[in-house]
Amino acid sequence: MGEARQEPGVDLRLDRAHSARIYDRLLGGRTNFAADREAAQRILSVFPAAGEACRMNREFMHRAAGHLARAGLTQFLDIGTGIPTSPNLHEIVQAVSPAARVVYTDNDPIVLAHAAALLRGRPEGRTAYLQADVTVAGSVLEAPELHATLDLRRPVALTLNALLHFVPDDGRGRAHAAVEELKAALPRGSALVITHGTSDFSPRAMGRVRDVYARAGTPLQLRGEAEFRRFFDGWELLEPGVTLAHRWRPGRPGAPAGPTAAEAVCYAAVARKP
Repeated sequence: MGEARQEPGVDLRLDRAHSARIYDRLLGGRTNFAADREAAQRILSVFPAAGEACRMNREFMHRAAGHLARAGLTQFLDIGTGIPTSPNLHEIVQAVSPAARVVYTDNDPIVLAHAAALLRGRPEGRTAYLQADVTVAGSVLEAPELHATLDLRRPVALTLNALLHFVPDDGRGRAHAAVEELKAALPRGSALVITHGTSDFSPRAMGRVRDVYARAGTPLQLRGEAEFRRFFDGWELLEPGVTLAHRWRPGRPGAPAGPTAAEAVCYAAVARKP
């Protein structure tokens, strides 16, 4: 069952690039527009591995969600969903547990327009979509769609993939404050899954990527390892702890080493609430 809510008269602002649609373009998707394609091309011109980095981030999400589903979690809250790209999170977790419930959120009306058609789960489970802003945690935590789908008295897997680097601190620590508010609303046994862009390994190229996003009207704040670890304060990191997205439980032993850190540029980690 899938649900989505759309406000009448929403301005889709197709003349401005949006991070979700740029990401879709970098993944090779088609739900993007001229401004998004132009920004994506500029990113690729200064960082040719950007498309591969996006794919590695998405593959990490698949592995992390599958692991948590196999560990018994059946409720997932995905903030910063982006344009639906199969396999989506609900497809991964409902393949393990058909009764799993998933709530997707994003702040882009274009994502909302596609959610009802593309984010439909198995009949045994439930999927829902709401438009919300991660920096206003109440817009997520108080939403009727959330409470109609998830039981916050039971463990929830909160996923924030490739989202928080689009939340600049502005001297107020907004990103960490938002995550702490969301963490506090979840019970023991819940999980936190985050990926985040960094310039630790490729500072010059990622500085240029940041400039492209700034020109497109989207501030990008790349964070180092210490800042990334702070998102998990008070929770227990699962092995292998904080690492690069493609190095988090990569799969079969003896697999090729994969891209370098300079090509990956994305930290990843999963933690449980003790």
